[in-house]
Amino acid sequence: MSMNIDRRQLMALGTFGLGALSVPASAALLGAKGFTHGVASGEPSQSSILLWTRYVGNGDVKLTAEISANADFSGAKIAGEVEALADRDHIAKITAHGLDPNGWYFYRFIAPDGSKSAVGRTRTLPEGPTAQFNIGVVGCSNLPFGYFNAYAHAAQNRELDLMVHTGDYLYEYPVGTYPSKEQALSGRVIYPTSEIIELADYRLRYAAYRNDPDLQRLHQVLPMIAMWDDHEFTNDAYTDGAENHDASEGDWEVRKRIAERVYREWMPVSDKDYGLPRWSEYQIGDLATLFVTESRISARDKQLDLGEALAGQENIQKVIESFRDNIWQDPSREMIGSEQTAWLASAMRKSKGSGTKWQVWSQQCVMGELKLPQEATNWVSPDAPAFAKERLAVGALAAKMGLPINFDSWDGYPKARERALKNAQAADADLIVLSGDSHNGWAFNLETADGQAGVEFGGHSVTSPGIESYLSGASPEVAANALREANGQLQWTDTSNRGYMTVALTPEKAISTWHFLDTIRAKSTSMRGSASQTVLRGANRLQM
Repeated sequence: MSMNIDRRQLMALGTFGLGALSVPASAALLGAKGFTHGVASGEPSQSSILLWTRYVGNGDVKLTAEISANADFSGAKIAGEVEALADRDHIAKITAHGLDPNGWYFYRFIAPDGSKSAVGRTRTLPEGPTAQFNIGVVGCSNLPFGYFNAYAHAAQNRELDLMVHTGDYLYEYPVGTYPSKEQALSGRVIYPTSEIIELADYRLRYAAYRNDPDLQRLHQVLPMIAMWDDHEFTNDAYTDGAENHDASEGDWEVRKRIAERVYREWMPVSDKDYGLPRWSEYQIGDLATLFVTESRISARDKQLDLGEALAGQENIQKVIESFRDNIWQDPSREMIGSEQTAWLASAMRKSKGSGTKWQVWSQQCVMGELKLPQEATNWVSPDAPAFAKERLAVGALAAKMGLPINFDSWDGYPKARERALKNAQAADADLIVLSGDSHNGWAFNLETADGQAGVEFGGHSVTSPGIESYLSGASPEVAANALREANGQLQWTDTSNRGYMTVALTPEKAISTWHFLDTIRAKSTSMRGSASQTVLRGANRLQM
């Protein structure tokens, strides 16, 4: 049977053929029995796709997975049997094999009592000549800050082939912390109310997030390739610790293992033994290779803290110069580690050597160079948190000396960034870097001393507030202009909107579009607007 479904066929079937089978929010209440949190798919190849669901029964329950090219499941085949294991929080995952390339599929799970999960829609990757492929990019979704309207809009976007989640799928904080009780939107409830630390905490937080109907819907209608950032563990995580972890919260290694275990339970990603390589690649016909790397717990060194270095010092200029020339420029400091860097370099060479048009690197943090404009110290809101005022003051001082705003981004690891970008140049890659983490939208020309290395499309957040939340003294336009003027690599930025990004790939060019939702404080998919940036293949710089 044919496994290819064109977009006209999908439109004729209604909302992706699933209009009558969408997930009701009431079906996913915490503590419910049966199928509780919808379905999801991920990690597609030309002939396979990973399928996910959750079924709560009495102990372990064996489910049957079906997959079909048709929404009515005519001609369906059995993808296999899989157990929803109580020890894995009742999660069931199975990879369906033997599929056709570039095919749209429908899938579902069936319980022993005959009950069925929601119907999901997914697809395999193309093989050979590929004229176009459209990727949606999302990240930084803090549930109490507002509605996941970006997910809702992306789920309705009939042009998308695949979702990429750059991380911060959820946040670890207790109720009343980021957002504060005043900032939190009524009805956007998270569990547990405390910070998540133990196994049961992480599981309950994922369950609370996956109760959201818009997140369920996104997972239901599109495959997702995902990698965590820091908040899936805790804020500013690195290999040996995190800003938001101390000894009173137990052993960091134990918390890391718990967080990764639960992520792998609740996300449509492969189960892997702890510590195994976490990177991956996906071949999109002859059009692109998508590389996904991990930048938090595998090899990252602790973030630098200029404020800490300046504490109690009298000769500020001398301290900053020493910090800049020695500590900051230390070549031994790693972001993704030497092993992952070597793998990525080899994979880019292989991709380019095979004739693949684009080398797309999805990772977590902003890679472009970003310094704070001097006038930014006049923009801070009087009621901004003390840490924000301090960060801006230190950032302005640092910028005068050639230092960046954010040492948690690639700016804090300049030699590691240089190694990665020079590897791309050595491979003659047509490099597109996708990033998240910062909550604002960015477009950079990435450079080394040897010239252009690629471009970066930085995605804005689904709900998490960006730098604009601390800058009441400047309009978004003024802030954006000042940031561009202060940073030669930065070609475009938006510092005021929530939403998601799409990247349309063709053999000749790649167009990134930032979609701006009108609000996150009410359920709505109305758009405020959009902005786009284009790179031509072979240019490795954004089109002016």
